[in-house]
Amino acid sequence: MEFLGIPLYDDDVYKMFIRFAFDLFFLALIVRFAILPTQQDREFAFTASMLNITVFFICFTLKKFELDIGMALGLFAIFGVLRYRTNSLPIKEMTYLFIVIGIAVINSLSNHKTSYVELVAVNSLILFAAMLKEGFVARGKTIHTGVVATPKKARKHTVEYDRLELLAPDRQFELEADLLQRTGIPISRVQVQSIDLKNASATLSVWYEASPGGADNST
Repeated sequence: MEFLGIPLYDDDVYKMFIRFAFDLFFLALIVRFAILPTQQDREFAFTASMLNITVFFICFTLKKFELDIGMALGLFAIFGVLRYRTNSLPIKEMTYLFIVIGIAVINSLSNHKTSYVELVAVNSLILFAAMLKEGFVARGKTIHTGVVATPKKARKHTVEYDRLELLAPDRQFELEADLLQRTGIPISRVQVQSIDLKNASATLSVWYEASPGGADNST
């Protein structure tokens, strides 16, 4: 049965839901075990999840137009040009966005020549690589300011900081006290993004716990 030349029902809807559930499963694992433990930013996790879901349905919808390879490359090219110009994203966050786009493309565009075992292997290797990176590399670039537990509702800001001597691991409490004095916000975590020795400044990502009422105390 058709309406205006378009079929009302197609058997591909079952394939779409199965592949979407498959994609969503590995997306949830990546967000839970790779992104949230170190990023502590639920807004970024939401952005990554929606980007993955949107790309998945775009690819699956256009899959019948024989544009599989070109479309996949085009999505990465467009993403590279736009780069979410509203904010300057760190390389790490760009990498995670690239990962969620990648698994969406892989899970949506794979055909009958790709077995489910291969899909599980590819997705699992990507997940394992992300978790391995976070476990062994990210530790050296993160300064914990005395708060071990992840905040229930964390907010993140990028700040320019001028006291490089406080970035040493053994001076984390002084860094926390200085940030608290300057901003009035109790910082839960600090991550060094870049250091400019010429101008004696550093770019920091700082996380803080939002107020219980949901109000944002930042300026």
